Amino acid sequence: MLAESPVRRCRLFGSAKMAEQQSLLFPSAPASLPGRIPLRPVHNFRTSLALSNSYSDAPWWLDLYRIAFPTLVSAVSVREDGLAQRGGIDRVLTLACGRTYTVDEKVRTNEWPDILLEQWSDEARRSPGWVQKPLACDSIAYAFAPSRRCYLLPVAPLHRAWRMRRNGSARSGSGAHKTRGGSALMCVYRYQC
Repeated sequence: MLAESPVRRCRLFGSAKMAEQQSLLFPSAPASLPGRIPLRPVHNFRTSLALSNSYSDAPWWLDLYRIAFPTLVSAVSVREDGLAQRGGIDRVLTLACGRTYTVDEKVRTNEWPDILLEQWSDEARRSPGWVQKPLACDSIAYAFAPSRRCYLLPVAPLHRAWRMRRNGSARSGSGAHKTRGGSALMCVYRYQC
């Protein structure tokens, strides 16, 4: 009997097209079609936290951080509830020079061509999401688990661009949001291991 391959075939949302998808080592949350409202709540904090914690020990995080920060000497996971965790710090990276960077890790379990920005953590209670609430971290590491593709989003420029866009002072430009007083440019770094 042949050993089962890590690549499995699956139907894409009921279409006749077949695609190959890498099986993940961790459980994957179900996805809905873009623009479709799922029949169940979109977000459950406990489920999301458990999923996030299951990915916190994934070996590819360290590989990604070593690519992004070549002089990385340590990457300490912050998982206990406390001020750092509530401030959006999931990992503290230390470089050989002593400089530290703090990172909030976001994982998507399926491949999508977009980056979702959490405006509301709890819309009913109007609790702000990570794109608009003050965070203690330097960057958000936004990763797609199947491809191990990660984008490092610097928090301060991201928040500035969000405020400018939300307040209606931003106009569409070629990658930057132009305003009367200048521009809100944001560099996004992409890494893949």
